[in-house]
Amino acid sequence: MKLKEKDIFDLLNEKAELYNAPEFITDDPIQIPHRFSLKQDIEIAGFLSASIAWGNRKSIINDANKMIELMGNSPYDFIMNFTDSDLNRIPQKAIHRTFNHEDFIFFLKNFRRIYTQFESLEDVFLIHDNEINFSHSIERFRNHFISEKHRGQKHVSSPYKNSASKRLIMYLRWMVRKDKKGVDFGIWEKIDPRFLSVPLDVHTANISRKLGILTRKQNDWKAVEELDLILRKYNPVDPAIYDFALFGLGVSKEFE
Repeated sequence: MKLKEKDIFDLLNEKAELYNAPEFITDDPIQIPHRFSLKQDIEIAGFLSASIAWGNRKSIINDANKMIELMGNSPYDFIMNFTDSDLNRIPQKAIHRTFNHEDFIFFLKNFRRIYTQFESLEDVFLIHDNEINFSHSIERFRNHFISEKHRGQKHVSSPYKNSASKRLIMYLRWMVRKDKKGVDFGIWEKIDPRFLSVPLDVHTANISRKLGILTRKQNDWKAVEELDLILRKYNPVDPAIYDFALFGLGVSKEFE
């Protein structure tokens, strides 16, 4: 089925309105940070949940909950006050697939170092003048976050290596997008949502290709930028809104 561009975005706007609703939270990893009200708790719970967001969503949610429980259900307080004995009590087994206890501890230690320097993770993701997306921002964050060579650094992807950085882009959507639907948090007020991209996973990429708004075959950063061009044409203020539509169409198998 070949749709005209206007018809495509009429469809995407309709589906974005449908899927960008509180019901979306129930089966999505974003439910984990929604358990908290303190800004730093939301940031940490969100980052950890997004970092393991690959594979079965039910498994992602269960494993993210395990991490929160290991932090005594108070992520920020745990990170700022943990001792070596606290870390030694973390079971020496995988947290989620290839994200193991070593990676988790690596993240905890680097969170503490970041929060010792900055009040919020937002301050490490700020967009600089003349930047049009988060490619440089993510790289600056990586340079801050990765204090030493460690196996855990593979869980923090880099657009400089042409990664689509799906999990980080999703996390940024959670923190930056602000609307009245109650799904995304919008707690980072120093960053404009117009710089956001759609997290490019199997669902969003495949639907984008079926609709004819993405031609690149690889799910990489170049594909993210290609999709940006057309999504920002139709919604320059809030392009990431289309994540709900593309993901929803993919998961529901409504558009085969």
